[in-house]
Amino acid sequence: MPKIIEGKLNAQGKKFAIVASRYNDFITEKLVGGALDALSRCGAADPDVEVFKVPGAFEIPLVAKRVAMTQRFDAIICLGAVIRGATPHFDFVAAEASKGIAHVMMETGLPVIFGVITVDTIEQAIERAGAKLDNKGFSAAMAAVEMASLFQAV
Repeated sequence: MPKIIEGKLNAQGKKFAIVASRYNDFITEKLVGGALDALSRCGAADPDVEVFKVPGAFEIPLVAKRVAMTQRFDAIICLGAVIRGATPHFDFVAAEASKGIAHVMMETGLPVIFGVITVDTIEQAIERAGAKLDNKGFSAAMAAVEMASLFQAV
């Protein structure tokens, strides 16, 4: 049987940054709330969590990189909501946010979690920012806790 190494859902003593878009704030605030709830449930102390607000999803990767470079955090949670409109703007913003966040993670070697929801309708956004089991901010924070723990074990 191979040795299996995996992260635990224990945030005690770890530091987390949340980089959240203010655009579509009626959705992103629910995502941030879900993330904060998850971190709290996993034992993160309030002083060990910092929330950085950016104008929109396009700006998330730059601030995530700047935050990662401080080397003060065990994981970064990126949250935003990009809702399709009548123009191709959605495609550009969603793609660049996704690529940028992945690039930050690979470049810095720090867990940087993608919690930017990309949806066709406001109803879908509300659904994904809803109850705890469906709140993608909650899910992203749980992934951050697990990755931070795994990194400690590797």
